[in-house]
Amino acid sequence: MADLSTTAPLNRASVQAAHALIAPHIHCTPVVTSQTLTALASTPRADLASTRFAGRTPAKPTLRLWFKCENLQRMGAFKARGAFHALSRLLQEPGWVEGGGKQRGVATHSSEEEEEEEEEEEEEEEEEEEEEEEEEEEEEEEEEEEEEEEEEEEEEEEEEEEEEEEEEEEEEEEEEEEEEEEEEEEEETTNTDTVKHAGNHAQALALAAKEHGIPAHIIMPSISAPAKIAAARGYGAHIVFSGSTSSERQVVADQVVASTGARFVPPYDHPDIILGQGTLGLELQAQASEMMTSPNRPYAGSKTRLDAIMTPCGGGGMLSGVALSCEATGIRVFGAEPSFQGADDAKRGFESGARIEAASSLTVADGLRTPLGAHPWDVVYTRGLVDGMYSVGEDEIVAAMRLVFERMKMVVEPSACVPLAVALFDEDFRAMVEREAGEEGWDLGIVLSGGNVGADTLGKLFGVRED
Repeated sequence: MADLSTTAPLNRASVQAAHALIAPHIHCTPVVTSQTLTALASTPRADLASTRFAGRTPAKPTLRLWFKCENLQRMGAFKARGAFHALSRLLQEPGWVEGGGKQRGVATHSSEEEEEEEEEEEEEEEEEEEEEEEEEEEEEEEEEEEEEEEEEEEEEEEEEEEEEEEEEEEEEEEEEEEEEEEEEEEEETTNTDTVKHAGNHAQALALAAKEHGIPAHIIMPSISAPAKIAAARGYGAHIVFSGSTSSERQVVADQVVASTGARFVPPYDHPDIILGQGTLGLELQAQASEMMTSPNRPYAGSKTRLDAIMTPCGGGGMLSGVALSCEATGIRVFGAEPSFQGADDAKRGFESGARIEAASSLTVADGLRTPLGAHPWDVVYTRGLVDGMYSVGEDEIVAAMRLVFERMKMVVEPSACVPLAVALFDEDFRAMVEREAGEEGWDLGIVLSGGNVGADTLGKLFGVRED
């Protein structure tokens, strides 16, 4: 990466400069609308009884949705923007090319989390719990047998009736156990049976490096999906395998940097990455405004610009970049996270006023498992450029993903669907829009951040079972 002392200031003008720099290398991805999803977002939810909002009156916001389709970006995700900007700035760094930097190349590691080890630990815990339950059941059965023997000695006539009752109880227990097993299978399908589709930054850097004629060293866990390894190699990257944990990856990355002299390019916590990701915000603003003022505007109630933009939030490079792109425009910015197993670290940090530096979650939105970085935090919270953070559960994310697939006919990864899930299912956000926008409503930009998800993963997430 370019030295921090040489980076541009984090403001809207710098995002505009970044866009001019990377425009020849990226797609200006389309902005699309959906009458169906807009109507759904503007309709009160029918039943909140089984949700965390039970007891509340369903909100009735008026929302008009505008989708920025970064799933159609080069290599399938917004990460291409930050990678191209980082390398473009690196090439401009005084002395880097002259000193042989271009020959030494760049390095990064996959953003894959400690999924396999955590899954194994969870499986071991589940097995231990099952064994304990079985032991408890055996003890209970022994106690019941002793009681039955005593009752038989005292009242032989009631023996047959008691045996019948016991049989009925056993049948009920078996039915309950079967129901519990089915519920556990459903939970595992949603939360832990995820196929790895993160690592977009590694592929983006490999692509950008290839286009600029720079060697790329990509550190990937040896457990990475073959398709992911093939994709990085297809962009000409040199793959170096590591262990599955983030610490193991970083150790190998440090070794590669030391031995090759390559420059390490972080996935999100650097001004050049932030400014590159923010370019999608500039495009979204301009594209939506043009559509709103055209004779064939999609929504009759639209104004002349967006009222707000919501992006997914993991490490925060995109969220902070988009916030910079909206600085002093009057457009509000919100972040969306998964809530599963504490993946909503940015939301919790936003509420407490202190950045949370560690998070460990197996959320299906695996691209958002990373905690918010220091540079993004400064933009998001310290400078107050983000108006709020919201989070949703696993089922809501998958439901939003299914809607995009079935209604918009687009394939997007789970992480990309979190903002839509907030707009559809988070009553706090929906009530806020109803309260602040009134009957006029909001034109809300939603970033569909990527589409790197395989058909096998779609089948598992949508509950398609093999015969």
